[in-house]
Amino acid sequence: MSKIGTEDNPLRVAIVGAGPSGFYAAEHILKDGDLHAQVDLFDRLPTPFGLVRGGVAPDHPKIKSVIRVYEKTAARDGFRFFGNVKIGHDIEVEELEKLYHAIVFTVGCETDRQLGIPGEDLPGSHAATAFVGWYNAHPDYADREFDLSSERAVVIGNGNVAMDVARMLALTDHELRQTDTADHAIEALDAKQIREIVVLGRRGPVQAAFTNPEIKELGEMEDADVVVDPQEVELDPASQAFLESDEVDKTTRVNVETLKEFSEREPEGKKQRIVLRFLSSPVEIKGDGKVESIVVGRNELVEEGGTLRAKDTGEREELECGLVLRSVGYTGIPIEGVPFDEKRGLILNEGGRILDSHDAGHKTGHYTAGWIKRGPSGVIGTNKKDALETVQNLFEDVESQQLLSPENPDPVAVEDLLEEKGVRYISFEDWQAIDQAEVGRGEPHGRPRVKFVRVEEMLETVGERLAG
Repeated sequence: MSKIGTEDNPLRVAIVGAGPSGFYAAEHILKDGDLHAQVDLFDRLPTPFGLVRGGVAPDHPKIKSVIRVYEKTAARDGFRFFGNVKIGHDIEVEELEKLYHAIVFTVGCETDRQLGIPGEDLPGSHAATAFVGWYNAHPDYADREFDLSSERAVVIGNGNVAMDVARMLALTDHELRQTDTADHAIEALDAKQIREIVVLGRRGPVQAAFTNPEIKELGEMEDADVVVDPQEVELDPASQAFLESDEVDKTTRVNVETLKEFSEREPEGKKQRIVLRFLSSPVEIKGDGKVESIVVGRNELVEEGGTLRAKDTGEREELECGLVLRSVGYTGIPIEGVPFDEKRGLILNEGGRILDSHDAGHKTGHYTAGWIKRGPSGVIGTNKKDALETVQNLFEDVESQQLLSPENPDPVAVEDLLEEKGVRYISFEDWQAIDQAEVGRGEPHGRPRVKFVRVEEMLETVGERLAG
């Protein structure tokens, strides 16, 4: 057999997870002019694009325009999409090893971190992940219910997802109906009784993780005042010193300026209020059979090992509320047959090469990229550089021929296996039919699209196209 990566023996790569990292990895592999490669991109959903479709807030359409880049990758020779195929369920990792020279796992961090406080599991306390999936028409969350009948909701976290969630709770029906928000979410949000959304940040304004556009948007809501107590933006000496140093980045400086400007505003008397609070941590969620209040602890910042840590002062306050949404970080879910670092919640790897264990070397032919490789950090574009590191290491292994030795690398083999197992997979052409149907559903209402929320609906749409 000739060398892997030649015309006679093209490099066969399976990428598991069709989000940004998966598409960037596919692009890096397929655009290499000196290498003959074929990439099959798998996803458990019939729809590609991961968090760009299921995580980006519906009122942020510009961010979703990155999809055009991924569509160019999908149009490259050697690319195939296999949607509605769950690795570890429909196909085992061991079966992929018999069909490909390399497998790249780009499955992201699919679940949320816990607060670890009493009452966290009460009805009315949810992960922001679930709420985001619910309003974005993610099939996993289509049947979730969120009680929006109380006057106050509490969002825990100070990143962009927390800002998105707070903003989505405060958008008017008019604003929502210009987006691709799931129909079930529009109806529920239109009927909400929530009048105040309190956002709790564990540390101070200088340590907040949101970016400038996300915080500025809160001050431009159609029917919600943003409220910041002037005391909330009084900085401790260490934060003030950092803000005045050369180490501070522009994002942090602008965030603090924006928050100070909010603290000087007079409320306009809009129907809703978004209240931003800092140095506040949830201590306990209370209620009789459902969320009725949250106990909040007051923190102070203390310097430890060169970083500022939030320390509980012992001061307590109880807020009545009926909805708590936690957005305190994401973590990965282990895949059967893939070494996992339980402590970090990530696939065990070095530079994208998956390791057999902490003390062992590279698991031949196995790679990872994206959040499941490095943790949930950065913006969508961060994944391009991250995927490049992984692919460069993969190319080094192609050069040294340190890859898997598949029994049947023929591209038809995976199609035969799926057919044999009775798995109804979705090709990229099938996805384009679903895409067109969603856009068509939105046109009469002046909306970018009306999403299908159930896998069955998507498969039926493709069936109709094939029948036609």
